[in-house]
Amino acid sequence: MRLRMLVILLAAVVLGLSFVFPWLKTPVLLALANGLAVSGVIVLIRAGQVSFGNAMFACLAGYCAAFVARAWHLDALLLIALSCGFAALAGAVIGVFIVRYRGIFFGMLNLALSMVLFSVLGKFGGLTGGTDGLRFDRPTLGFVHLERESFETALLIVAMALAIGAGWLVQRYFASVSGQALAAIKTNETRLEYLGISAKRVFWGGYVLSATLCGLGGSLFALTQGLVTPEMGYWVRSGELVFIAILGGSGHALGAFIGAFVFEFMKLYAAALLTGAWQLVMGLILIAMVFMAPKGVFGMIERHLRSGRSS
Repeated sequence: MRLRMLVILLAAVVLGLSFVFPWLKTPVLLALANGLAVSGVIVLIRAGQVSFGNAMFACLAGYCAAFVARAWHLDALLLIALSCGFAALAGAVIGVFIVRYRGIFFGMLNLALSMVLFSVLGKFGGLTGGTDGLRFDRPTLGFVHLERESFETALLIVAMALAIGAGWLVQRYFASVSGQALAAIKTNETRLEYLGISAKRVFWGGYVLSATLCGLGGSLFALTQGLVTPEMGYWVRSGELVFIAILGGSGHALGAFIGAFVFEFMKLYAAALLTGAWQLVMGLILIAMVFMAPKGVFGMIERHLRSGRSS
């Protein structure tokens, strides 16, 4: 109950500050997009696997939104749905092969595929726009043409609703039979097979969910920027998602969004105050988190809530 109240309070504060300070809308939208993508990474961490290439699904969804927007000028809500579907389809196909591997092989195969995508998007400039990427006009939202400020406000509300819904879905999945089986891959995959449950099938379902969540984040990122570039799928981007998962904590879906907000605003201010050295600041923060709070920011919040409940 306390956690639900915390989620409602945080959502209300974020929306309230965004309306009071309009310049916050874009960073908040990017943080929500990152949080959705990171929640996909957390699903894989639940199985004890770390992917260094999950940004490719965000990139695929972003380019899907750009291509469809340029060709048919569909509504933003339809673009989000189509992009997520495309990312889920890509995850389903790639997952058939990827879920056979574990550990470093799993992580490196995802990384290799993301770098192949990055190279293809950069080389076929006539179709993809090359390294400059693709721009597209601002679509309608709810089939209504909006000015930029109104569009950002409406998209922010949609993004917040999607973030809350996705977080709830991920937690329900973790509590389900499939989610428990996914966690068993990390602890004892052999015993899972003895129980008659296919570890590969369970992992495939988790991989598709992870790809879909990353695609949802990628579509929101593309709509916020009005631009997609190959850097959306670069390995550095995938590393940032893993960084945020560690920063926020992978024990709960809320950790993905807490980490995303902390990361986005730390990067924003560090880049402004220490031009060219913000990566150093982020690296030091990550080292400190690993030693002082291995369960991330959410782990500290959860510990505080438990202590308050016990008292």
